[in-house]
Amino acid sequence: MTSLDPDDPRPPYRQVANALRAAILTRKLEPGEKLPSGTELAKKYGVARMTVQQAIRLLRDEGLVFSRQGSGVFVRERTERPVELRPHLERAFDAESVSIDFAGFSGETLAGMLQEPLDKVRIGRLTPDSITIRMLLPDLEQPMLLPCLADDLAGDPAVGKRARRIMLRSTQAITDGVHELADLGLVKNASVQVRTYAATPSFKLYLINHEQAFFGFYPVVKHTARLDGEQKDLYDVMGKDSVLFHYALTEDPSAAASQYVAQARSWFTSMWTTISREAEM
Repeated sequence: MTSLDPDDPRPPYRQVANALRAAILTRKLEPGEKLPSGTELAKKYGVARMTVQQAIRLLRDEGLVFSRQGSGVFVRERTERPVELRPHLERAFDAESVSIDFAGFSGETLAGMLQEPLDKVRIGRLTPDSITIRMLLPDLEQPMLLPCLADDLAGDPAVGKRARRIMLRSTQAITDGVHELADLGLVKNASVQVRTYAATPSFKLYLINHEQAFFGFYPVVKHTARLDGEQKDLYDVMGKDSVLFHYALTEDPSAAASQYVAQARSWFTSMWTTISREAEM
């Protein structure tokens, strides 16, 4: 047991909050990590559970932690700092039903990040019952603002062909990987759907298990690519250079993070059900 300082004039709940705050700020408790239960914390600090609840409430008000109904209290990813998506994506596979909605350019980054959790399902280290992935991508058969030739900002059939090849490679890798798990009997239900719409994405959005959102803008960069055997300069969007910001549902539906997740889900659903069309893969 970690006893509180009897000479400290501050109320016990503030002492507990200070101890937890220090652990969070020094990253002894990592962003996204689940805190011990109220009972465990009460035993650790030698206080009543009500005292722990007061301490957690204080930390929640400070934006350091958030509560996930039925799961516990977690260290918040501070939204003013960029976050790493990969560990959150992998933790999503601890759930019985895994749900990933993605809106962006090609899904290339998502395909790379899914390899490890899918491999862990394949060897039995992760055991979800179902995996559902929806991808909302641009219709590359339509004229696109980006990518384009850097010298005159013009489109080029070879540019579109290259972008379609990247998209097909990414979506096919995800589809094959997820469906293989169902074919092997490792998950009961597996679904990968891809829909496209006529626009040039300027941001990427990940919605994980209906309760977390990751958002980032695509930076436009100049780079050289081989098109029909010739090196050409392009202006292109680079997903790997996107800085992502994290929002998660809390018990307070009026909280900014909760509202963001709700609105992001609503936007995705509206695009999915209105102007997008099933992709021809």
